[in-house]
Amino acid sequence: MKLIANNSFKIISGKYRGRKCNFPDVDGLRPTTGKVRETLFNWIAFESHNKTYLDLFSGSGALSFEALSRGAKKVISIEKNSSAFKSLEKNRKIFGSNRIEIINHDSLKYLSTKSDRNFDFVFLDPPFNQSIINKALKLLSSGSYINSGSKVYIESEYKILESDVSELFLEKINIIKQKKSGQVHYCLIEIL
Repeated sequence: MKLIANNSFKIISGKYRGRKCNFPDVDGLRPTTGKVRETLFNWIAFESHNKTYLDLFSGSGALSFEALSRGAKKVISIEKNSSAFKSLEKNRKIFGSNRIEIINHDSLKYLSTKSDRNFDFVFLDPPFNQSIINKALKLLSSGSYINSGSKVYIESEYKILESDVSELFLEKINIIKQKKSGQVHYCLIEIL
């Protein structure tokens, strides 16, 4: 997806390639840039089709809708802000797919309930400077949202170090990819 104008982006690839999505002005909402999204989906390209995704702090929905376009089996998007949630619902209707479910809920409260299913991919792109990442990672692991083979994608204002986050997981982990674009650090963690 590529940011093309104020508060909109386009799907980069897949079934909905070129489709435009809009999103509202919401404090702290910073859609993943087209460059970063393209890198992420290149990292997971050969294993992303027909998989399940959990998009925490969904915001604009850029990651969710790109995953949907690229053949996701199911996408669960969690967004607390009511304006952003309404925008996500509006975009979901434009896509007309039943493979994406959008939930208006606080992501950390959502994760505090034990899951009855594991996700292949989790997108974790919370608001910056609010100390959310460590809490979310711990809840993902203890709540059975991930298992061996799952991958967790993180965007943050700082570099994620394996030594700092490995203690948050019940499982063994490995940071398999990591980059920086502007002020945004992003990485892909594999659950072993």
